[in-house]
Amino acid sequence: MELFNDLYDVEKNLLPYDGMVNYHGPILNELDALAFFKILCTEIEWQNDLLIIFGKKIETKRKVAWYGDKAFPYTYSKITKHALAWNSVLLSLKTLVEKESKETYNSCLLNLYHDGTEQMSWHSDNEEQLKKHGAIASLSFGAARRFVFKHKETKETVQLTLADGSLLVMKDETQDFWLHRLPAMKIVSHPRINLTFRTIQI
Repeated sequence: MELFNDLYDVEKNLLPYDGMVNYHGPILNELDALAFFKILCTEIEWQNDLLIIFGKKIETKRKVAWYGDKAFPYTYSKITKHALAWNSVLLSLKTLVEKESKETYNSCLLNLYHDGTEQMSWHSDNEEQLKKHGAIASLSFGAARRFVFKHKETKETVQLTLADGSLLVMKDETQDFWLHRLPAMKIVSHPRINLTFRTIQI
């Protein structure tokens, strides 16, 4: 697999202050990205996500999966998941992302968005189980989607489009000061799979 980020300045910080976000652009060619997308669709143990909203348990259309080195518990939106054991495709993608980002990870949260009507609201990945100020590497497959950051105090926003096969890395104080979201894009009719490699504190 070749790397395809020559057109992107991977050292450039996309945030103006209070954190570090680097966009590596596509790190896979179109054929490899499509092959991985198809494998992920069939070989991941997808489940509809569950959220607790105003005391009620809500099942989302968006599907999720949680994998890791161990059966790590991970709690967000008041729901706890336990990590499944890595499969071969996730281990190969983990190796690729670690090489490209020069970071290491012990877990991965996956999201499957069936089309542009499915979204992720404003949040920070700052759960207490996560390594503080650790890197979170977001690898995208399928439909290109807009991704937005918003500073918690100044409300300044930064947005970009995450392309098929592309890698985005958030680290340092980013989760302390910035929210991020994947807004709905009703014009998008194709699915997207997102892998967020992260480190659970052991």
